[in-house]
Amino acid sequence: MICDFCYRHCNIQDGHEGFCKVRKVRNGRLISSGYSYLEALNIDPIEKKPLFHFLPGSKTLSVAQSGCNFNCDFCQNWSLSQGDKGERYSYVPPRKLVDLALKSQVPSISFTYSEPIVWQDYVFDVSLIAQSYGIKTIMVTNGSFSQEALVRLQPFIDVFNIDVKGDADYYRTICKGEMQPVLDSIAYLISQGNHVEVTTMLIEGIHNASIIAQIGKALHERGVQVWHLSRFFPNYKMANRNMTSEDFLSAMVRVAKGSGIPFIYRGNTVEDDPTICPHCGKILMSSHSYDNHAREESRQHLHQGRCEYCHTEIYGFYE
Repeated sequence: MICDFCYRHCNIQDGHEGFCKVRKVRNGRLISSGYSYLEALNIDPIEKKPLFHFLPGSKTLSVAQSGCNFNCDFCQNWSLSQGDKGERYSYVPPRKLVDLALKSQVPSISFTYSEPIVWQDYVFDVSLIAQSYGIKTIMVTNGSFSQEALVRLQPFIDVFNIDVKGDADYYRTICKGEMQPVLDSIAYLISQGNHVEVTTMLIEGIHNASIIAQIGKALHERGVQVWHLSRFFPNYKMANRNMTSEDFLSAMVRVAKGSGIPFIYRGNTVEDDPTICPHCGKILMSSHSYDNHAREESRQHLHQGRCEYCHTEIYGFYE
């Protein structure tokens, strides 16, 4: 049976599983192991996703099941994405998760930490209910959807933070995946009006100015407005590699700013980049700190999604 959750379109035989080890065929039925069993459940600042242009200063209910359709050597959440899936956090069916969000008085639910593409049946079911209550839904994802999955999910997911990890060779050798489906997904979601922010984690000694310029050009051509570049910290199969330095991150951000993408931010860093109006150059948000007071104080020059000074509309969703 063909699984259409991601670009791989795994042809799974009875008694076997797909690349992600989540999608399986049992007794002639294609199923997801662990449906509704969460391995992580937290309330996070929205900035932690990272999302800087969607409801800044708000909280989001973050959830994860196991699994991933990539196998990145550097994975920062490998115990969730590549774990043996033997332990379950809790059984939380879709309706119960939405009730938790309502009880917690958060405006959004985030599918995050591992790869929600491979447990998208749960994502879909939760989002269908959440939408009826006005709760926004967010996918933090590697973006390697199938076209079928994009068409199925797009109307029910409000926001995407999509990793663009490197160039095509980087995807093949380090991620065991492909780059083109990710770029295609970004183009489609932006064309459909979804809010999209992109994240690239930089590994010093592997990424370079040429790769960042290439990624920036591809993202700009597809209409990306917000790009986060973050530092790598040693983990998984790269546990012995040095962390990315602040100087390297700053150098790559300078390269990225030549792409034409208006909003570029550093991540996993001591720096706190402001949001600057691309038209008049005034600072609109001075902080994206996880601290509530710092965030609220910083937003004094951004009103109803427009620059207070020149009234330019700023990409994002703020109310």
